[in-house]
Amino acid sequence: MLRTSLVISSLMLVASAGTSSAASYCEAGKTVKFAGLDWESGSFITEVMKTVLAKGYDCAVESIPGTSVVLEHATVTNDIQIFAEQWVGRSDVWNEAIAKGTVINAGQPFVGASEGWFVPDYVIHGDKARGINAVAPDLKSVSQLADPKMMAIFADPEEPSKGRFLNCPSGWSCEAISSAKLEAYNLTKDYTNFRPGTGTALDAAIASAYAQGEPLLFYYWSPTAVMGKYKLVQLEEPSYSDACWKELSSVTGNRDQACAFPSVAVTYGVNAEFAKAAPEIVAVLEKATIPLSEVNATLAYMTDKQLDGAAAAAYFLKNKTDVWGSWVSSQAKAKITASLK
Repeated sequence: MLRTSLVISSLMLVASAGTSSAASYCEAGKTVKFAGLDWESGSFITEVMKTVLAKGYDCAVESIPGTSVVLEHATVTNDIQIFAEQWVGRSDVWNEAIAKGTVINAGQPFVGASEGWFVPDYVIHGDKARGINAVAPDLKSVSQLADPKMMAIFADPEEPSKGRFLNCPSGWSCEAISSAKLEAYNLTKDYTNFRPGTGTALDAAIASAYAQGEPLLFYYWSPTAVMGKYKLVQLEEPSYSDACWKELSSVTGNRDQACAFPSVAVTYGVNAEFAKAAPEIVAVLEKATIPLSEVNATLAYMTDKQLDGAAAAAYFLKNKTDVWGSWVSSQAKAKITASLK
C-alpha cells in the first residue's frame, strides 16, 4: 500500500510539474514574439491576439517586422513563436517545416477566405436606393462573359469594342493566374487585361466604379476592406481540380481549360517547440476564430477611419465581446474588458 501511494504521489508531482511549466511560460517573463505581418488582415489579427495574451494572461508580447518568407523562417527557428495568418499550402518554406514537425498549424483566425472574379451586386440586382437599374440580371457565370452583350456592359473606356477585366497588379501571383484564365476561357481577344500599377490603385478603381454605379469586372479576394465595404457577387467557374490548377499556375502550362481558385485554409502558424512549452496559449489560438464577415467589416472600418492594426484590434475587442469572449477564461475576459475601458 505504501509503495502504491508513493507511485501515485510521484505521478501527481510529475503532472503538477508539467502543468506548472505550461502555465509559467508568461509568468517566467518569456516574451511571445509575433510575426509583424504588414497586410491589413494580418496586422489586425496579430494585434487582437497580442492584446488577448498581454491583457488577459499577462504575457510580454512584441511583433518582429520583416517579409513573409523571413518571418516564416524565424518561426521555424523559434525566433518568432506565432505567425497569425498562415495561408496553408501557399509557402514552400512552411510546407517543408510542417513536414519536418518544426511548426504546427493551430486553429483558424477565420474560415471561408476566397478569391475569384467579381462584379458589383447592382450590376445583377440593381440598387433602387441609388437609382441604379440591373444591367445584367441573368449574369451568374464566367462562361457568359463571351456574350457580346456582356462585353458591351463591361466596355473598356479606352477600347470600347472590347470589355475590360480589372486584374491584379503585375508581379502578383493572382495576376498571372487571372491572365492564364482569360486565355483558357478564350476571352483575351474580347477583353482588355487591365493591370493597375499597385494594390492601392486596384482598390481605388473599384471604389471609383462603385461610387458611380458603373459596371466593373475584376479579380479580388477576402478577407479585405473592399469585401466589407461593398456588396459584391462572385461569378461561378468550373469546379477546381488539381490537374486544372497545375496547368493554370505553370508559366508553360496548357490553356485549354480553366477552373475556380482552390479553397483556402488559413491557420495560426506556431513554432512546435513553443507549442509544447505553452499549451495554454495554443489552446486559446485553437478557439480564436473570427467570423469572416466580422473580419471584413472591421477591415472596412479600419480603412475608412485610417486606423492601424492596433487601433482596429481595440475597436473589435471593445465592440465584439460576444465573438472573442468564448476564447478565453472568465478571469482573462474580465481583465481584457477592463483594460479596454
